[in-house]
Amino acid sequence: MDLSRLPEAVRRRAWAEGERGREWLAALPQILERLASLWRLGGFEILDGGSEALAVAVALPDARPAVLKIAPPWADLLGAERRVLEAAGGSGFAELYAVDGAAHALLLERLGTRLDLLGWTPEAQMDALCGALMAVWRAPVPAGGLMDGEEKARRLGQFIKETAQVLGAPLSAPVLARAREYAADRAKTHDPSRAVLAHGDAHAANALQARDGGGFKFIDPDGLFIEPAYDLGVIMREWPGVLLEEGDPLAAGRARCAQLAARTGVDAEAIWRWGYLETVSTGLLCCKLDVFDWREMFQVAEAWAVD
Repeated sequence: MDLSRLPEAVRRRAWAEGERGREWLAALPQILERLASLWRLGGFEILDGGSEALAVAVALPDARPAVLKIAPPWADLLGAERRVLEAAGGSGFAELYAVDGAAHALLLERLGTRLDLLGWTPEAQMDALCGALMAVWRAPVPAGGLMDGEEKARRLGQFIKETAQVLGAPLSAPVLARAREYAADRAKTHDPSRAVLAHGDAHAANALQARDGGGFKFIDPDGLFIEPAYDLGVIMREWPGVLLEEGDPLAAGRARCAQLAARTGVDAEAIWRWGYLETVSTGLLCCKLDVFDWREMFQVAEAWAVD
């Protein structure tokens, strides 16, 4: 297999880890060879997308299509993600076929085309994501515990503070002050009686067509025990260029928030606050790694901070 086709985001994320990242990249050919023998896999083809783990299209011994996902050792692939997929049993998520702990590898059901590659409008993609998420939120919460809403809000707030300092304060003081306010608010309002199993990173590149034609199923769950508004907040951060093209990103953002709330019945203000935190934190992460459209995210965050 030609590892020169490794997605650039995966390569950059590994390089950012220093020596252990370079060691993982160098070991990938041997890891793939061992797993191919263990599970009798064929038809290897590196898939595009992903920001940390390597995803490879493979064929099972009975010729069924599958996906082999290999994570670097510092990722939590065999933690929350494995527990979520095992608990869901293929409902709302790709089915989990096998696990190899030594290689940090999962063998998964192969789904169809990614939602973000179908050429749909952002509004249509948001509607599809909402439908898929409502199935996820009904899935059983896995045993063993997941990060809850209080901790997630606290971690986001800390990440924003620390990363902004490292990058030399690329966002204005009002943006960071609003992020602190919203992080404290969402931590304080966490209520286990209203929390559900959440995907944790429910954007369109993580939603793929189900092969039975029954809508979309998710891959790559972070796995959280949190209010449903968090997953919708992730959607709020998407397509920042579209919000800017509207001419008034604040009004466009509020309209998007209202659409998500109407489709799901989830509180709009909770969606807005998680969406703000996700826009700021993801913009900072992408700036640090120099990937994706972080400049547009920063522009949106500046516009939203005056609300």
